[in-house]
Amino acid sequence: MGELRNCPKCGGFFNYTGVREVCPKCTQDEENMYEVVYRFLRKRENRAATVERIVEVTGVEEELLYKWVRKNRLQPALFPNLGYPCDQCGRLTTSGKLCNECADGLKKDLNKFNAAREFRQARENQDKATYLSDRNNK
Repeated sequence: MGELRNCPKCGGFFNYTGVREVCPKCTQDEENMYEVVYRFLRKRENRAATVERIVEVTGVEEELLYKWVRKNRLQPALFPNLGYPCDQCGRLTTSGKLCNECADGLKKDLNKFNAAREFRQARENQDKATYLSDRNNK
């Protein structure tokens, strides 16, 4: 069963079922814009168009382009200059939420953290060690 929501684009009411975030009218408008963009990109000379160029020529919003790339409706393998912004730095990426540079930095930081934690644990275990001495009272 759906719930009644306001469409974020037009403000109208629609029955949200978890499939689409906008009302049916705005969904149809998005589909029409997708067709315009896809027709533009299918031309050989436009396949390497940047996001800015596509927005300029077709009039589609950048956020819609990013949404279509995230959902693999526009595949970066076919259109190499397409992507969506990295959640951390804003550079264009084609998969995941972070670009490769940010993901690598995060991995390095995590490795440093784990190494420091292992070192601290080793020191604690070493401090808890029992030392026995040989007492020869002769």
